[in-house]
Amino acid sequence: MTQDEKTTHFGFQTVAEDDKAGMVHGVFTNVASKYDVMNDVMSVGIHRIWKEAMMDWLAPRPDQRLLDVAGGTGDVSFKFLGRAPGANAVVCDMTESMLVAGSQRAEASNMAEHLDWVVGDAMALPFADNSFDVYTISFGIRNVTRIPDALKEAYRVLRPGGRLMVLEFSQLPNAAMQKAYDLYSFNVIPRMGKLIANDADSYQYLVESIRKFPDQETFATMIRTAGFENVKYRNLSMGIAALHSGWKI
Repeated sequence: MTQDEKTTHFGFQTVAEDDKAGMVHGVFTNVASKYDVMNDVMSVGIHRIWKEAMMDWLAPRPDQRLLDVAGGTGDVSFKFLGRAPGANAVVCDMTESMLVAGSQRAEASNMAEHLDWVVGDAMALPFADNSFDVYTISFGIRNVTRIPDALKEAYRVLRPGGRLMVLEFSQLPNAAMQKAYDLYSFNVIPRMGKLIANDADSYQYLVESIRKFPDQETFATMIRTAGFENVKYRNLSMGIAALHSGWKI
């Protein structure tokens, strides 16, 4: 890196900003075929409960238009469409192989008339201003090179009255609990990645990226700075994950 290059983190590594997106793309390309299986194994299925809690708070309404950024294999969009008759969803992800894996799921076939799959960057979304009623991003925003840029884009594409909902790993409020969770994360998850996906390095990055993500209050402030109002968050599983909500007023 030259002295003038801006840097960011890739897990615990310091890398050039221009390099991070390609590195993240490589991670998710590598794990795409085993992504859903690994999510179930790593969280003992709890990620499904978290996503249902997301839907409960979001309360999808008929005929809404959802943009699910970093939507990967479509989990959140499937849940949204299942609760909102006549709604439409766009799954947007920078990694085409994740979208391909999602489009091959049975749910995708059943909901095809209401579902689109688009390759796109969270920091430069390929959609017009004021296009969506709801913007969701689940376990994806910590992988974005410049999080404030992604939040500004979320604000731009939402219609007035639109809602942002972010589900992301977060910080436990108790130091002893956080230490125990870190021991599990750093010692078990990469080994699971090696066993199930034949890729320990990608899961080592994903664990490290969780630890680099801002805590709940800091991230809530970032959402407000992007222009959102009535910003609130709820801890899930004592803070292992958190739901953040904001409105474009």
